[in-house]
Amino acid sequence: MDDLYDEFGNFIGEEPEASEEGSEQGDVHDDNYVYGDEDGDYEDGAGQELMEVDDEAPSNAVVLHEDKQYYPTAAQVYGTEVEALVEEEDAQPLTEPIVAPIEQKKFIVEEADLPSVFFDRSFMTDLTNFPEQIRNVAFAGHLHHGKTAFMDMLVLETHDISDRLENRTGKNRDEQLRYTDVHIMERERGISMRSAPMSLVLQSTKGKSHLINILDTPGHVDFADEVASALRLVDGLCLVVDVIEGVQIHTEMIIRHAVLENIPLTLIVNKIDRLILELKLPPADAYYKLKNTIEEVNKVIFETLPSLEADEKRVSPERGNVLFACTDMEWCFSLPSFSKMYADSFGAIDTEEFARRLWGDIFFNPKKRSFTRKAVEENAKRSFVHFVLEPIYKLFTHTISESPHDLKAFLAPLGIVLKPSQYKADAKVLLSLVCKQFFGPPSGPFVDLVVKKIPSPIEASARHLERYYTGPLDTKVAESIRACDQDGPLVVEVTKLFSSSDSKTFNALGRVFSGIARPGAEVRVLGEGYSLDDEEDMAMALVSNVWIGETRYNIPTDGVPAGNWVLLGGVDNSIVKSATIVAKQFEDDEDAYIFKPVTHYTESVFKLAVEPVNPSELPKMLDGIRKINKSYPLITTKVEESGEHILIGTGEMYMDCVMHDLRQQYADMEIKVSDPLTRFCETVVDESATRCWTLTPNKKNRITVVAEPLEDGLAKDIESGAVRIKDPVKKTAKFLQDKYDWDLLASRSVWAFGPEEMGPNLLQDDTLPGEVDKKLLNTVKESIRQGFSWATREGPLCEEPIRNIKFKLMDVTLAQETIYRGGGQIIPTARRACYGSFMLSSPRLMEPVYTVSMTGPQSASDKFYQILSRRRGHVLTDGGIPGTKLSRTVGLLPVIDSFGFETDFRISSEGKALVSLVFDRWQVVPGDPLDRDVILRPMQMAPVQGTARDFVLKTRRRKGLSEDVSIGKFLEPELYSELVSSGTLEEGS
Repeated sequence: MDDLYDEFGNFIGEEPEASEEGSEQGDVHDDNYVYGDEDGDYEDGAGQELMEVDDEAPSNAVVLHEDKQYYPTAAQVYGTEVEALVEEEDAQPLTEPIVAPIEQKKFIVEEADLPSVFFDRSFMTDLTNFPEQIRNVAFAGHLHHGKTAFMDMLVLETHDISDRLENRTGKNRDEQLRYTDVHIMERERGISMRSAPMSLVLQSTKGKSHLINILDTPGHVDFADEVASALRLVDGLCLVVDVIEGVQIHTEMIIRHAVLENIPLTLIVNKIDRLILELKLPPADAYYKLKNTIEEVNKVIFETLPSLEADEKRVSPERGNVLFACTDMEWCFSLPSFSKMYADSFGAIDTEEFARRLWGDIFFNPKKRSFTRKAVEENAKRSFVHFVLEPIYKLFTHTISESPHDLKAFLAPLGIVLKPSQYKADAKVLLSLVCKQFFGPPSGPFVDLVVKKIPSPIEASARHLERYYTGPLDTKVAESIRACDQDGPLVVEVTKLFSSSDSKTFNALGRVFSGIARPGAEVRVLGEGYSLDDEEDMAMALVSNVWIGETRYNIPTDGVPAGNWVLLGGVDNSIVKSATIVAKQFEDDEDAYIFKPVTHYTESVFKLAVEPVNPSELPKMLDGIRKINKSYPLITTKVEESGEHILIGTGEMYMDCVMHDLRQQYADMEIKVSDPLTRFCETVVDESATRCWTLTPNKKNRITVVAEPLEDGLAKDIESGAVRIKDPVKKTAKFLQDKYDWDLLASRSVWAFGPEEMGPNLLQDDTLPGEVDKKLLNTVKESIRQGFSWATREGPLCEEPIRNIKFKLMDVTLAQETIYRGGGQIIPTARRACYGSFMLSSPRLMEPVYTVSMTGPQSASDKFYQILSRRRGHVLTDGGIPGTKLSRTVGLLPVIDSFGFETDFRISSEGKALVSLVFDRWQVVPGDPLDRDVILRPMQMAPVQGTARDFVLKTRRRKGLSEDVSIGKFLEPELYSELVSSGTLEEGS
C-alpha cells in the first residue's frame, strides 16, 4: 500500500494487476476514451479494441487547438459508405426540407391484391393446358365506339367488384369503369392509349367454359401502332363499330390490315340503344341503318381483296359472325342467341334454322306462319323487324313510359323480376336492369360467336408459322410450332413491352407457340436484326417471373404452356420493339430463327427535337429516351449530326403522351422541346440528263450510274412486303414482269432495295456481259450495295431519306488487283455516283400528307372547308351519314401545316365535331428546291412555287449544313466542266 502514495502523500495509482482488474470492472479513465478509428467502425471487436487502455506513458507533445478532435466526424458516425453534406445555416430555403421524403410517383393504376372473381383461378390455369378451349382475340375499332366499355361488361361479369362501384361518390359515381385503362394519362383524357391484355374464363350459352384471352386496343388513330402489335398475337379480330357513326377512318385501316394479314374478322355493332333513344327511328328504318353499317364493313373488305376471297370474309348476321350490343346497358345478342330465347319460351324450334331466317329480305307470313322471300302483303315486315326489333322497341317503350304497377304486370310474363326500390330508379338505370334480365348474361352470345368463328391456337398456328416465321417449315421446331406442342422447345414471340410500376424495368408480353414458359429458365432473346449470318442481335437472359397478364394485376404462375399469352420478367434488357425468345439450345442443335417484325399500317412523320434544360442531365434524358423507345412501338429516335436528339411519332396526341412519359415517368426532369417538325423525303421526276460517272480516290476504278423514278405503286409494294429482295430471283422477276411489265433481263438484275430490305428505292445492275467482267463486278457487289444504302438513307438536298428512285448501274471499270478495289474505295464512290445521278434527274422534295376525316353537323363542315384551305389542304369527299343529321368530310392536309389544326377546328366548330388525322401518302412539294431565283423574305410565307426551296434551306440551316446545295461537289471536275460547257448546268450551280 505504501507504493500507492508518494513522499508528499499524493495518490499515484494502483499496481498494474489492480489496474487491469479495475478495467474489467469498467473503471476506465476518461482520458483513455477515443471517439473512433479512421474507419468509423464501432461494432464487436473494433469497439473492444477502442476501449483498451494504453499502457504507454502519456505523450507530452504539444497539440494545437485546430488539431484537437472534440467531436466525432460524420464519417466516423455514419460510415464511409454514407455521403454526408455539410450545409451552412442559410444555404437551403425553409420551404425545402433538409432530408426530403421519398416521393413515390404512381403512373399506373394497380390492384392492391388479386381481386375476387366468380371463377376458380386454379381452373383457369388448368384451362391453359387445353388449347382447343382457348381463343385469342382483340377488340379494335375507332375512337369512342365502345371497345373498352365492352371489356368492362365482361370484367363486371367475371370480377366481384360491384361493391366497389357502389361506394363511388360524386362525379366518379357516373363515370365509366374503364378497367383496362390503367395509365394516368388514359384516366385523365378518357381514351385508351395502350393495348391491355386480359384472360377471362367465360361461359357460352350452353354453359361450357372457355379461356378467352382478350387484347383491348386504343381507338385513337395516333395509336395505330398498338393495334398492329396486338393483332400479331391474336387469332381473330372483334371489330367494334358504333351503329350511328358507322365505319370511320381508323376502322377502315384496321379492316384492311386484318384482311391483308388473313386474320378472321367478326363484327360487333354497338350502341343499338341510340337508334331508339337518340335517333328515334321506327323499327323498319332501324333495320336499314343496321344493314347499312354492316355493308360499310363489307365494302371495305371487297375493296381490299378480290371478290371471291372477299366473299369468304364477308360479315353478316345470318353467317353468325355479327353481334349486336349495347355496352352502356350491358347487354348483347346475336341471331342464334335471340332465336334461343324464342325456343326457351315456345319450345320445338330449331334455333339454327330460325336464326338463318332472321336477317335479310325474308318476310314472315302470319296467316300461314311461314317465311317467304317476297312480301305477300303490302305492309309485310321483314323477319328481323318482326321477331327482333319490335320486341326490343316494346320493351324500351313500356319500361320508360309505364307506371311501376303496370310495368310489373308487363314484365311478369317475361320472367323479369325487380325489387320494389328498383322501379323508382332513374329511367336509364331501370332500362339497364330490365334489359340485363331480358337478354341474359352478355358473355354467352359473345363466347358463342368467338368459339364458332375464330380458330383455336392449334388451328391458327399454321397461319402464323407460314406468314411470319423466317425459318424453314420442315424442321422439328417448325412442326412443334404448327402443332402447338407443349412438350416441344420453347418459342415465344414478343411484340409489346409494358412498364413496371416503378418505371425502371419492362415486362414482355408475348405468345407461347411451343413449349412451356417457366420462371428461372435460361433463354436466348433474338432481336429483330438477328439472322444466322449476323448473330450480334442476340442475348442470353434468365426469366425471373412468369405471369398471366390481367392489366391491373398479374397472376404469377409456374408455367404458361403453348397457345397462351404470357408476361415475362427479366428479359427486357436487349428488347427494343419486338423479339423472339427461344430455349437455350434446341434438340439436335437446330438453328434458331425469328418471327418477322410487326408490320404497321401507318408511318411516323411527326418530329420533335428535345434537349435537357440542365445540360448535365443529358445522360438521364438519354436513358428516358431509351425507355420511351421500348414503350411505344412506332416511335423512332435518332441523333442528327448537329447533335439534336430527334423523336418521330405519328401525331400530336401521340407526341404529347411521349413527352409526358419522358418528362414525368421515365426521366423525371425538365426538357426543352422544339417547334413541331416533320420528316421529308427526296426524289426525282425525270431520268438523269446524262450518265454520271465517278472515280475512286486512287483513280483506278470508275462507276457509272443513272437515276430515274420508280413505277407508280412499286415503292408501296416494296414497303408492304408484296415483293421482297430475299425472295428467290425467279419469284421477284415474275412479280415485276407481271405487274410492271419489266423485261426478263432487267427483272432478274435487281441487286437491292434501300436503304433497308423494305426500302422504297431500287438498285439494278444494267451492265452488259460483253462490256463488263461480271465475275470481277460480283467481287464489289456488296460494296456498291452499301454505297447505295448509304446514299438513300441521307439524300444530298437536306440529308433526308431518298424515296421512289431506281438507280441503274450502267458501267463499271475495276482494277485487276484486289487491293485497289476494297470497300474503302468503292463504297464512298458508289454513294457519290448515286448523288450525282440524283442531282442530274430534276430533284424534288417530298412531304408527308395526312388524311383528315371530320364527323359532325353540316355547320362544322363549312368551318372545315375554310380551315383546310388556309393550310394548303383540300377536301376529297363530303356527304351525310345515312339515317343521321351528321356529315362526314374527308380531305388531305400536309403534315407540316397540320400543327394545331385540331385545336383550331374545335374552337371554330365549338367542339361539335370529331377530327382524325392519319398519315396517307408522300407527295411532291411544289417548286424546284434548287431554284435560286426564288426570293424568300423573312417572316413571310414563301410563294407556292418557292415552297420546296424554302423547306430545303430551312432544314439545312437547322441541321447546321451549308446554306445551299452545290451540284459540283458530287460530280467529277471533268464531268462538271463538260456539263457546264454544253449548257446542261449553269456556272456555279
